[in-house]
Amino acid sequence: MVDRYGDDVLSGDWKIPPRGRSVETAAERGLVVEEVTTGFCGEIMKIDRNLHTVDLEDRHLKRRTFELGPGFLLEGKPVILVPPPRKGPSAKTRTASGSRVVAGAKARVALPSRIYVEGRHDAELVEKVWGDDLRIEGVAVEYLGGIDDLSAIVDKFGPGPGRRLGVLVDHLVAGSKEGRIPQQVSGSPHVLVVGHPYVDVWQSVKPSRLGMTAWPVIPRTIEWKHGICEALGWPHQDQADIARAWKRILGTVSSYADLEPELLGRVEQLIDFVTAP
Repeated sequence: MVDRYGDDVLSGDWKIPPRGRSVETAAERGLVVEEVTTGFCGEIMKIDRNLHTVDLEDRHLKRRTFELGPGFLLEGKPVILVPPPRKGPSAKTRTASGSRVVAGAKARVALPSRIYVEGRHDAELVEKVWGDDLRIEGVAVEYLGGIDDLSAIVDKFGPGPGRRLGVLVDHLVAGSKEGRIPQQVSGSPHVLVVGHPYVDVWQSVKPSRLGMTAWPVIPRTIEWKHGICEALGWPHQDQADIARAWKRILGTVSSYADLEPELLGRVEQLIDFVTAP
């Protein structure tokens, strides 16, 4: 039979606006929308999450700022502009030392071989730049608190085939006390002592990272780290001040590019030595 009365006019969503209901849309840069109150139509150029605003630029390069939310048209359809989803940090492809990141790699069980450095600051710097590489290789770095008795330290370690020892020494230059130290253990093929020319590992950080053209020259009569802090106008009354100064310096280092090549080459040499078959 033919329905004489037709459809029920109240059935369905009879309150829907002619252009449809507003839907949430991420305010992505490059999207062209129209603000319905002013009729201003333009490309989204900027989204400010803190102010909850969006900047539109029309074809005449005129810009206007509007509040995010309802009141926009996208291709003639009403939308509610919301901030775009936050993007997570992109996956690293290089470690701080410049090596390729090995995806999914877990730290290896530490090898018998070791790398020794003079002090805590040396160890912290090596960890920050080469830590990812060392964990994959299974190489542990230990600090000694000085190397005056290196011969006894090496004897206690007991180097041999498959158990190599690499030692990084500060201020390893001709004529210095440190320059004579490698001779104490030069007879063992399983021990390698190398060093950089700097008085302290602090100097291996490029001075430009601290806003300097060069590290200050400190007289030998003054303890070097205290002298550096004094020259830079930093507190230097006690060991806590020195520790804070080092943290400040270390904070400027994010990769190998922040370090002098004289240190980079020596650390890479030690890693190659202790991981050789």
